[in-house]
Amino acid sequence: MTEFKHFIDGAFVESASGRSFENRRPHDGELAGLVAEGGRAEVDAAVRAARTALEGPWHKLSVDDRSDLLRAVADGITRRFDDFVAAEMADTGQPRSMMAHAFIPRGAANFKVFADVIKNVSTESFQTPTPDGAGALNYSIRKPKGVIGVISPWNSPLLLMTWKVAPALACGNTVVVKPSEETPGTATLLGEVMNAVGVPKGVYNVVHGFGPNSAGAFLTEHPGVDAITFTGETRTGTVIMKAAAEGLRDVSFEMGGKNSAIIFADADIDQVLDGCARSVFLNTGQVCLGTERIYVERPLFDRFVAALVDRAKTLKPGDPTDSATNFGPLISREHQQKVLGYYERARDAGATVWTGGGAPLLEGALAGGNWVEPTVWTGLGDDHAIIQEEIFGPCCHVRPFDSEAEVVALANDTQYGLATSIWTRDLSRAHRMAAAIDVGITWVNCWFLRDLRTPFGGSKQSGIGREGGVHSLEFYTELRNICIKL
Repeated sequence: MTEFKHFIDGAFVESASGRSFENRRPHDGELAGLVAEGGRAEVDAAVRAARTALEGPWHKLSVDDRSDLLRAVADGITRRFDDFVAAEMADTGQPRSMMAHAFIPRGAANFKVFADVIKNVSTESFQTPTPDGAGALNYSIRKPKGVIGVISPWNSPLLLMTWKVAPALACGNTVVVKPSEETPGTATLLGEVMNAVGVPKGVYNVVHGFGPNSAGAFLTEHPGVDAITFTGETRTGTVIMKAAAEGLRDVSFEMGGKNSAIIFADADIDQVLDGCARSVFLNTGQVCLGTERIYVERPLFDRFVAALVDRAKTLKPGDPTDSATNFGPLISREHQQKVLGYYERARDAGATVWTGGGAPLLEGALAGGNWVEPTVWTGLGDDHAIIQEEIFGPCCHVRPFDSEAEVVALANDTQYGLATSIWTRDLSRAHRMAAAIDVGITWVNCWFLRDLRTPFGGSKQSGIGREGGVHSLEFYTELRNICIKL
């Protein structure tokens, strides 16, 4: 049984209170370990360590030296690749193939990308005329924002945590990470890598715990935290934003979504099915960019629904270490009950359930897992909760449409604005539609294809700010102007 301790000032420590909580495996419900529960004392210690490192050894490193250390961290993750895969499988229950081919490699890649970005993004300079004719030179420099509070989610723990930690460290900040209580493994393991490659103590800190009246709240309220970055549900983001108002701390939020896919009749049906099956069912639907609303032009509607149902029926739940498994459990029993509650509401509202709609009956140890069936619905009204609320499960509602104007209105009829995908062979239509949908990222004839240099974030209730490439530097640094009279 694993013991997950806090990582503070370069050392693994227990909670001063001695309190801990259980970490159970989602695929079978078995106890995987005990997690130290942090409180104010641990958050205070972590923030103090981060501040000391910020003003000490980390501050003295050149950009080149920081960049080299980030590359070393990426290489350290790769050297311990199997350990990170095992830790993430135990925490999430998702298949090894997904961890090994996507989530863990992307976690390492985040460090390499920002090691390059910080060395290659320039700042401004202007020659300014003055009354005496001699002129002045104005230029800007970037300085780290300070101690960054990182609140990271459970659905792809290493990838989404390092998406924040890597640019924060590249810019010269220090961090205190509060990972989800559901997934403590890889954030803790990363502490070992930080020590192994020589990252100064206090630069990277981890405090485990919960949100309200626990480590999460204490971190976001802490006056020693200069900025807060968060990925998670919109309700939690609202609470964090209120806490950040004290002291006027900057925030970067990537929150909920109710993402759409828009499929025109001229689209390549095989390409569409590959993309939509992934966007609906990958990670058991626990992807912030996943698709829960699909709009299909009427001539293709019946064919698409039947084909998507066939894809759903090929998904095989099972032990994440089994190479035949391609479908995992939900993260927790609580989340399973939430998703099954939406399944019940859909049935009660008269939805046509083409496949799924319940919990599978698995045998042996797997019977204790947090399983739900991949589910496809049609027939619900546009104002139903299934269409309007984020479910975060392996399910979607499919609806026909007849015109561009109609489907634009349908896609935009949501409080969220995170992502959409548009499927068509008509390039002019693709450009028109992409400009008309109120989201932060639009994919045309693909899904989840990411260039880490481009802006990423949500509109409306899906987030505040943008991350990626230079856009991350804008959040994790303060730009200062220097004016030199010539």
